Amino acid sequence: MSSLNDPLTFRHGATVDNRFVLPPMLTNSGKDGYITPDTLDYYHARSKSGGLVMTEYMYVTETGGPAMTWKRGREQLAAYDDKFLPQLKQLAQAMKHSGSKAIMQIAHTGREANYRAMQGEKVYAPTGLEDGSDFSFLDYKVHSLSDDQIKEIIAGFGKAAKRAIDAGFDGVEIHGANHYLIQQFVSAYSNHRTDHWGGSLEKRMNFPLAVVKTVMETVKKYAPKDFIVGYRISPEEIHGKNVGYTWHESTQLINEITKQFDLDYIHLSMLSFDSKPGDSLLLDTDGEADKKFKDSDKPFATLFKPYLNGSKEIIVGGIDSKDKAEAALSLADLVAVGRENIIDPQFAEKILNHQEDQIVTSLSIEQTKKNHMTPGMIDTFSASNTAIPLPGAENIQPLHQGFGGWTEMTYPHNSETK
Repeated sequence: MSSLNDPLTFRHGATVDNRFVLPPMLTNSGKDGYITPDTLDYYHARSKSGGLVMTEYMYVTETGGPAMTWKRGREQLAAYDDKFLPQLKQLAQAMKHSGSKAIMQIAHTGREANYRAMQGEKVYAPTGLEDGSDFSFLDYKVHSLSDDQIKEIIAGFGKAAKRAIDAGFDGVEIHGANHYLIQQFVSAYSNHRTDHWGGSLEKRMNFPLAVVKTVMETVKKYAPKDFIVGYRISPEEIHGKNVGYTWHESTQLINEITKQFDLDYIHLSMLSFDSKPGDSLLLDTDGEADKKFKDSDKPFATLFKPYLNGSKEIIVGGIDSKDKAEAALSLADLVAVGRENIIDPQFAEKILNHQEDQIVTSLSIEQTKKNHMTPGMIDTFSASNTAIPLPGAENIQPLHQGFGGWTEMTYPHNSETK
């Protein structure tokens, strides 16, 4: 079995010093999409949080974000234009200054680009109002993408990858998870198209395959030979009776991607590193989905291995101790630690140096200063009702300035809100 201290070399030659990864986590620190000093401080503090350190998801065209944004100055970051390059270079330097490999995650958030609706701008998805998709759980309208817009977004992924190369990043991760646009195309629940981009599973795979193709072509043309390319995926999308896809379909997609393109890794986005089919079921009020979709006792990490075709595997979810990190490493090649790295950016370093007894496991006002949490993150995790609370969140509630989550947001009345 590998050790957390062991180096790992990817298929194109890049080597990381250990098996820890800082996964993408939204900092809500951008202003008009630009990186700010708060952003740089946050990532600089986490430059030793893994051999591989990833940015939050950056949107690749103007229609691609911001998502999970509530007000100006608390935004998602952007990479859709060369005007962002100076700050992107600063970010790459901040992330790499301790010797870790810096990865830019690139994304289009599709129907999740809520801040566009707040500004009265259109939000797009594979299918929207024009094709009968209302998405009643959203407070704003969603419109169907045209074929030309789809091609523009695909090209946008390639252009964003070129900016990552020019900025000095060591790689890119294509974000195909967490209900953003790539997943929306794969999902039978979200994608009702009947053209080249939707219908059968094979057609629903055309968009992610086209995105990977343009990114890989860009990388082969412009990047150093050891430039890293990864793909992140949610293993399943099941919300009660609303089924986007199962692991049987997502493994088919990964098999096609890794057969056609020599990716360095696949990153499984999960709530728990040892998640199994059906574990993340939501809205299953009658228990029927539970019976149908819990069809394997093996964890996703194991189920995906036959479809990696030489790519390494990263898993994430609930890793908050050395024991759990080692258990995760027994299942995959690399271990991503998210929430603990928000609280204590030295989580991995302390474990690697046998100082795990010194890990800070709870938030406090003093710790938010030491860990350089951004004001936007403090607002998010100090909210009274947050989706995934952090230990000690009650201790930082005096710092709360509002706009910390879905329950605190009121959408303005405009032509794009309901």
